[in-house]
Amino acid sequence: MKYGRLFVLSGPSGVGKSTILKELLARRKNIYFSVSATTRPPRPGEVDHVHYHFSTEEEFQQLIEDEELLEWAEYVGNYYGTPARYVNEAMEDGRDVILDIEVQGAGKVVQKRPDAVRIFIAPPSWNELERRLTERGTDAPETIHVRLSRAREEFLLARDYDYIVVNDAVENAVGALDAIMTAEHCRPAEQMRWMEQNG
Repeated sequence: MKYGRLFVLSGPSGVGKSTILKELLARRKNIYFSVSATTRPPRPGEVDHVHYHFSTEEEFQQLIEDEELLEWAEYVGNYYGTPARYVNEAMEDGRDVILDIEVQGAGKVVQKRPDAVRIFIAPPSWNELERRLTERGTDAPETIHVRLSRAREEFLLARDYDYIVVNDAVENAVGALDAIMTAEHCRPAEQMRWMEQNG
């Protein structure tokens, strides 16, 4: 059986990652979308092990000590991280795994998993990103300004990624991601291993 690959998706707020991922998951059935662990309490309607792996601060600290997280960070007084266990199980089961995390977290993942494939989702233009953030209607103008500044900083780090996909239209971006995932499974190392196993 083929072993799954690990894909790390990053991109600025408002670029459309959630929409792209939803379409990609509908198109490719053999994908595990990684669920993060967190110490924050569940919100109404959230289900444990579906939306997050909810844990106590003590349990989370134990995961850190045991090096069972691919990456973790503290945000507004709560901890968030990616448990390696579920990622490993999915990959061993032959499923590709997608992590949706910011650029700093992606760097931590690659330190532990050098074979992870990093994909940066970029806006077609800064004006378009500003338009999308404004039309969401969830942020004040000052917050949008901060998000745009951060987006420019993140884009400078995108040169370290394996791929950059411009989300000019959802269908195009999903098609590009689909092609990247297919191509990664055609790399010589994976194909040679597959041939040796099925000699």
